[in-house]
Amino acid sequence: MTNVSDVLRRPCTGAAVWRAADLAGSEEWVLRLSTAQTDELERAARAVHERGLPLLKVAAGDFPLPTLAGPLEQVADVLENGRGFVLVRGLPVERYSLPVASTVFWGLGQHLGIPVSQNAAGHMLGHARDTGRTLADPATRGYQTRAELPFHTDGSDLLALLCLRAGRSGGHTRLVSSAAVHNAVLARRPDLVQRLYRTHFLDRREEQAPGELPYDAVPLAAWHDGKLSTRYNRCYLESAQRFPDVPRLEPADLELFDLVDELTAAPESRLDVGFGAGDLLLVNNHAVLHSRTAYEDFAEPGTERHVLRLWLTAHRGRDLPPGFWGEARGAEDGSGRGGISPRDEILTPGACRTGGGPVAAARHPRPYPTAVRPDRTEEA
Repeated sequence: MTNVSDVLRRPCTGAAVWRAADLAGSEEWVLRLSTAQTDELERAARAVHERGLPLLKVAAGDFPLPTLAGPLEQVADVLENGRGFVLVRGLPVERYSLPVASTVFWGLGQHLGIPVSQNAAGHMLGHARDTGRTLADPATRGYQTRAELPFHTDGSDLLALLCLRAGRSGGHTRLVSSAAVHNAVLARRPDLVQRLYRTHFLDRREEQAPGELPYDAVPLAAWHDGKLSTRYNRCYLESAQRFPDVPRLEPADLELFDLVDELTAAPESRLDVGFGAGDLLLVNNHAVLHSRTAYEDFAEPGTERHVLRLWLTAHRGRDLPPGFWGEARGAEDGSGRGGISPRDEILTPGACRTGGGPVAAARHPRPYPTAVRPDRTEEA
């Protein structure tokens, strides 16, 4: 039962409340890297490779950024206390091999947060590209398709996306302020606001561990310690209805979802972000919803759209109320919060085989620490 005192019934204020018109004409949300800064990143990546460090064991101390550290501190502050997103431009990915691009991306991420697992296989560095699967399959995730992805949040404090190659067409990224959406719901349908704070049920898309529930019971909004934090994914809210023990959605729930979808899709609300090769998008999931338009790939093999992805626990993230992530994940072993718990036994894609059998990683603590090569953190 929602505590009435925990429901925000006044408009949010501050930098986290923005509309597209506030930002579309400026580049205050863009950090353009200089040649000296990209050279610094490449030197750090080269040092990692020369030391032979496995990618997943590289920490911020192994990836020193003497001149970029200050700007990244400012980025972290904007993500947590400002508008909730930053677009970093100027990474020369066209001259990177996949291992180098992965190392640069991972090293940058270490300065912002702790990577958490993105799926039940324990992948810490993900690859968003079309695998030919569709969301009609309940075991498929959006990043594995080229379909349009409506506005939603991901299961971590921070989302980081690095575009290595753009598709032939489409694949545009759009962002919306969660606080602005909350304010609009409050203004238009104050009777629905408390429903945001009630328990809702999100499909875990077949990625729960044995013995765990196949869905999370979570609020869509939480007002805690003076900050509004949101979670939303209508696809998962509706696909959770396939489970008979999940309460049926009520007409008012669908009215709320329809209103949120209308507000996020409105041109005056959403910021269309050009997202091409060399762009690094950083988003605070608690403060910003994101979407992606459908895309088409080039026909030639090796030219398909390819985006690297990290889910991060922010180093200095906000306090969250108990139950915000559903079942407790991480935290006690220092591996971060949120993410998707790896199953106890995982066969690393591309792992070597000895004695005729697979080499599996059994019962590892989170995060999954297997020393895999940078280009084998996840196979498409």
